[in-house]
Amino acid sequence: MIKKLTALAMALALTCALAGCGGSAPAASSGTAASSSAAPAEAVELHVFAAASMTETMDQIIESYKTVAPHVTILPTYDSSGTLKTQIQEGADCDLFISAAPKQMNALDGSLKDNADKNPDGLDMIETGSRVDLLENKVTLVVPKGNRKGIERFDQLAELLKSGDVLLAMGNSDVPVGQYTLKIFSYYGLEEADLAAAGVLTYGSNVKEVTTQVSEGVVDCGVIYATDAYSAGLTVVASATADMCGRVIYPAAVLSGSAHPAEAQAFLDYLKSADASAAFETVGFTPLAA
Repeated sequence: MIKKLTALAMALALTCALAGCGGSAPAASSGTAASSSAAPAEAVELHVFAAASMTETMDQIIESYKTVAPHVTILPTYDSSGTLKTQIQEGADCDLFISAAPKQMNALDGSLKDNADKNPDGLDMIETGSRVDLLENKVTLVVPKGNRKGIERFDQLAELLKSGDVLLAMGNSDVPVGQYTLKIFSYYGLEEADLAAAGVLTYGSNVKEVTTQVSEGVVDCGVIYATDAYSAGLTVVASATADMCGRVIYPAAVLSGSAHPAEAQAFLDYLKSADASAAFETVGFTPLAA
């Protein structure tokens, strides 16, 4: 009997040892349990402020970016670059800013804080080394369906404005598309104040509002970007040259106050990728930083 009990005790002890009773668990084999324990990337929300003229294309690119960085949610805000710059200056949450002109970016660029013309408030709000000229656009003259005034050229528009025989939609003077329009006026020797007094101008607080006025046919023509004309299906009758209004450059930069600078830079890098560049080119942008 004692021999049987002893044998049974030894068998139980052996079984327990083989099963790891009372000891540490065996190490996971390489490539199995160890790899499956990796924690997923922490969810991040990025606030991206972009010029209104980028709305449709950026929405498309943001959707594509979900497959590249599924843990990152892009929250875009579209408006005139001047309005966006003011919101940033007043403390709005913004990780990445894309302006439709250098002027608004210059006003936030600390490397220009000693230049009172470009950075009048001496602000230092963008991440050093992150600024890049991302895109180029074109300023165009567009007409509504039917083109009732038969407008075909900018010089023809200038004559019609002088005679008071046209109604032109343009951006306000504090938004880039309006500033480019003022340069075109200057090229033709026109004064905005005189034209406004003559009742031949209407205004929009951003390029989308100008585009809508033309699309709805409430004006005879409008000055907008080539990309907005494409998105709205409007007829472009002329494109402004660099001599008329300068180049239309879109700078982009990560904000120094970003809560997620690494993720913001990663998204900016994606905007320079071949996939994003292809999306930009489809609507008429020229990628500059691909």
